[in-house]
Amino acid sequence: MSHQGLGDFEQMVLLAILHLRGEVYGVPIVDEIERRTERSVSRAAVYITLRRLEEKGLVSSWMSEPIPERGGKPRRYVRVEPRGVVMLRESREAVDRMWRGLDPRLEGIR
Repeated sequence: MSHQGLGDFEQMVLLAILHLRGEVYGVPIVDEIERRTERSVSRAAVYITLRRLEEKGLVSSWMSEPIPERGGKPRRYVRVEPRGVVMLRESREAVDRMWRGLDPRLEGIR
């Protein structure tokens, strides 16, 4: 298991990219997280997280050609690297281990 874990929001960003089938940019990632979690997410938080994930080698990014609808500005696309998928699995397994055996203890607690 890696010593450098994933935070909750990092997991959400990676999962959103995977749900969107790979090569996407920031706005659809924000929309996907908001749709699936039913909570508001700022674009800035997503972009900061994407930068951090890229520094960790979990996503890669590249710039598109200039887009006329964006005033000729390019768009930065990202995709999850294999290491990102491994880290997601490790994070899920760690949380599953923490939950193991708790369901009976939590019954009846509201």
